[in-house]
Amino acid sequence: MVDPGCDELSIRRQCELLGISRHAFYYQPRGESALNLELMRRIDKIHLSHPFMGTRMMTDRLRLLDYMVNRKRISRLMRLMGIESLAPGPHTSRPGRGREHTIFPYLLRSRAISGPNQVWCTDITYVPVSEGFMYLVAVMDWWSRYVLSWRISNTMEADFCIEALHAAVDHAQCVPLIFNNDQGSQFTSKPFTSALRTLGVAISMDGRGRYLDNIFIERLWRSYKTEEVYLHDYEDVAQLYRGTGHWFDFYNTQGMAHNLVKTS
Repeated sequence: MVDPGCDELSIRRQCELLGISRHAFYYQPRGESALNLELMRRIDKIHLSHPFMGTRMMTDRLRLLDYMVNRKRISRLMRLMGIESLAPGPHTSRPGRGREHTIFPYLLRSRAISGPNQVWCTDITYVPVSEGFMYLVAVMDWWSRYVLSWRISNTMEADFCIEALHAAVDHAQCVPLIFNNDQGSQFTSKPFTSALRTLGVAISMDGRGRYLDNIFIERLWRSYKTEEVYLHDYEDVAQLYRGTGHWFDFYNTQGMAHNLVKTS
């Protein structure tokens, strides 16, 4: 909102009116180094093949590939990417992350899903582009595996997840009985859970560290990465949007989705 070319108000005065510091206006965030971006691509590829690997095993594997890295660095990059081992770690049953985040029980155990729009699920994955990376969220129908909506963002905030949720409702022209996701901070946040409650949807969350609770969308990511992302190496975000859109169109019409979700 600050206009550097404004003759009537200085940048200092504009920042005062907006309640921000001049430092915040001039600050340019530092991106990840070329080495870290290369490591993140390696980590993602290794995780697709060996999702059980935690930070210790991942560090050892990268060292075998002649990357002189320590576990602290790999831990930070895996957190940034939203990647964790499928094996449960310590304190996995510890509840909550403050009053703004609510954990809900997993509702799908031993539940028979017999048709579309009974259960939807969602997840976020890291996607590399040249000299950077983005995050992709998708909303999938559990029974048909049909991808109802997807959105791309450069942060893992809740906003683009809520946007994908509403886009899925608009596409299907209905809401599911149950909406399932993991315990990521985007999905436990008050804005996201409030959006689901407003829609009258029952909220289900995977057990912490339980990879198989949301296995269908994990398989979606594996197919997307191996069939699209790492075959094309996107140069920029525009290519990422086009490639992702084409791949989801193919997936929904000719790929793994064997039953179309009702749209009326």
